[in-house]
Amino acid sequence: MRTYLAPLIFVVHTSLQIANLALWATLVVSVGLVKFLLPAPRLQRQLLNIMHVFMHCFGRISVMMIKGFNKVNIDYNTEGTLSKESWYLLIANHLSYLDIVLLIDFTRGRIPPPKFFLKQELIWLPFVGLGAWALDMPFMKRYSRAYIAKHPEKKGQDIETTKRFCQKFKTQPTTVINFVEGTRFTPAKHQAKGSQFTHLLPPKAGGIAFTLATMGELFTNILDVSLLYPNNPRYPMIAMLSGQMTHIVVDVNVLNVTSDVQGDYFEDNAFRTRFQQWLNDLWLTKDSRISQLLGR
Repeated sequence: MRTYLAPLIFVVHTSLQIANLALWATLVVSVGLVKFLLPAPRLQRQLLNIMHVFMHCFGRISVMMIKGFNKVNIDYNTEGTLSKESWYLLIANHLSYLDIVLLIDFTRGRIPPPKFFLKQELIWLPFVGLGAWALDMPFMKRYSRAYIAKHPEKKGQDIETTKRFCQKFKTQPTTVINFVEGTRFTPAKHQAKGSQFTHLLPPKAGGIAFTLATMGELFTNILDVSLLYPNNPRYPMIAMLSGQMTHIVVDVNVLNVTSDVQGDYFEDNAFRTRFQQWLNDLWLTKDSRISQLLGR
């Protein structure tokens, strides 16, 4: 019966999700403008905390609607201890824009508010772009190798953005979130990149290496998060909006931050090799874990 109703569910659910996003994003941006115009650090922190409440309200209501329109089980599995008073670097695979909603809701009451590293293009996305800007989330400009070859002055610009925002994140407990693959997984991208992993794209090491170098002494742990939509792997967002989502897994592995993952990634060749090997080994373990969770 729900299959026949899927088009109607899609229209109603999408409209409500957009309204929810618009409401809380408008509140975030409104307070963000006040924060921008009143540059007193203590007041800015207080206003930012209010904006974090708005962000978590958005995530909570969005997930409530997901559960209301879908007969879905959402499994949160955590191996390790979490705290709202710590700093975390959260690295995750990326399958859908739905990932962002789930991670926002996951952080609520468990760990500090999230700061996503976002693609520059998302700043133009209605409600999302201005809301993320107001919440002090960094927008990363990606350049192709061909573009860098023609414009060498642009090399390392994303690292400078990382450095600038990491300084902001030092003032209060924060969860820095990085989708290490750099883009959403699709079978076409998986094939084009010649990925050695079954369920993942190759990880990009530079961004998280620099984040660890800048904030490593603050991070209590690295959170290795695997996001899965076992019965709707290809188009999870459409399935969710249409009432066809049945199972979501958010699997969290709490890792220690050791001296082995802190160093000068761009100048120390030996460290860069070690770090890339560490990240590839982590991704191999993650790939195996995903196969286990999927029962394959």
